[in-house]
Amino acid sequence: RGRREESGTETLRPEGETVVVDCRVNAKGQREEDALLENASQSNESDDTSTDQSPEPPAPLKETSFSIGLQVVIPFLLAGFGTVAAGMVLDIVQHWTVFTEVTEVFILVPALLGLKGNLEMTLASRLSTAANIGQMDTAKEMGKMVMGNLALIQVQATVVGFLASIAAVIFGWIPEGHFKLGHAVLLCASSVSTAFIASLLLGLIMIGVIIASRKVGINPDNVATPIAASLGDLITLALLAGISTGLYKQLDHNDYVNPLVCAIFVALTPVWVLIARRIPPTREVLYSGWEPVIIAMAISSVGGLILDKTVSNPNFAGIAVFSPVINGVAGNLVAVQASRISTYLHMTALPMVEPNPPPRKCPTPCSTFFGSSVNSRSARVLFLLVAPGHLVFLYAINSMQGGHTTLTSIFIAFYLAAALLQVVILLYLADWMVHWMWGRGMDPDNFSIPYLTALGDLLGTGFLALCFHILWLIGDRDTDVGD
Repeated sequence: RGRREESGTETLRPEGETVVVDCRVNAKGQREEDALLENASQSNESDDTSTDQSPEPPAPLKETSFSIGLQVVIPFLLAGFGTVAAGMVLDIVQHWTVFTEVTEVFILVPALLGLKGNLEMTLASRLSTAANIGQMDTAKEMGKMVMGNLALIQVQATVVGFLASIAAVIFGWIPEGHFKLGHAVLLCASSVSTAFIASLLLGLIMIGVIIASRKVGINPDNVATPIAASLGDLITLALLAGISTGLYKQLDHNDYVNPLVCAIFVALTPVWVLIARRIPPTREVLYSGWEPVIIAMAISSVGGLILDKTVSNPNFAGIAVFSPVINGVAGNLVAVQASRISTYLHMTALPMVEPNPPPRKCPTPCSTFFGSSVNSRSARVLFLLVAPGHLVFLYAINSMQGGHTTLTSIFIAFYLAAALLQVVILLYLADWMVHWMWGRGMDPDNFSIPYLTALGDLLGTGFLALCFHILWLIGDRDTDVGD
């Protein structure tokens, strides 16, 4: 079915019906046809004369607003409850000795939780696209993709964990004006080991989810990234709290333990580099995929600084339980959208770089949310999940008596306003960013999600801190609940 005419028009014949997709028009952004995403089964009998013998990617799954919502809602709720659990954990561990004595650990929290956006969600998006376009159909291809991608995220996790600890030391040291070497090495050992172990566990889970969802006929784009998030926040935060507490206890008695932990994980890095270099798709990311991951880590660390300064104020201790929830939900939704748009662009077989690329008009909010394309449809579905989802998660937190804040109607109104504004901004940025990157020859699977989830962390933490400050000013003061 993949015969391409010289005019740039591709003809598909699903069950006797002819659908013409003009790729050039699509590329110019004048019109977005979603015939390729609307037809579930396509026959290639009429194109047997094609000279191209390479295996064709499987047909895209038919998706309506209802089917998108049905596939997204269960993983979305699972992911949301994962972030609720992470919020409850953070609410408890913020009073632990290591968090009160070495407050820079709070700066690590968004950066390390953001690893699921930087690494696991990027991995999920890459593998979802590979599965959808038929690059994981044989056991040999699948084995290569799995090994290369696992090795790649171990390299990235080690480097990002190390850089996140440096950012935490700098952000903690500049305002306070004093530097403790023991605390710096503790942050480094905690960050690197947490990033490494969490990425390995989540990478294995992601691969299983994508392979299973493809086998049962579910679009991996709809389920993989939320499931990465459902366990990502909880696993990462639990590991960070446990590892940092254990290493903090060794500071006084065995001061060699923290440097040794750092040295072991750094020494393993060349092994993962050698494995990742052997597989072509991951070799490219190994050389070119650092910019978004490192910039995203820096953006998340700024969010961590806001969290550190807010949580350190006893009047705003209640922010801890809500921070992973508002950031996690927004990150999950925008990752689904970015992954879907990227897969759409890969499937419509548009060239990533044209000789004379026409400038794509910057999308308007109307075209992003009210257009007729399948991507606008999914943006509407994802936006409509925000308010009911957050109400469910707030009820769950309240019923478990978590947090330090009573859920008054005025607090819920401010919280939902912050969450809706955050998601609207992120979905709009996703529409612009994925197409912009595609037009410049950058694969959005590798570049867009780290930026978007990091911006989600920064916006979510900033809006949440602003809400708490406004509520404090207007008299909705309630800090002792849950202590």
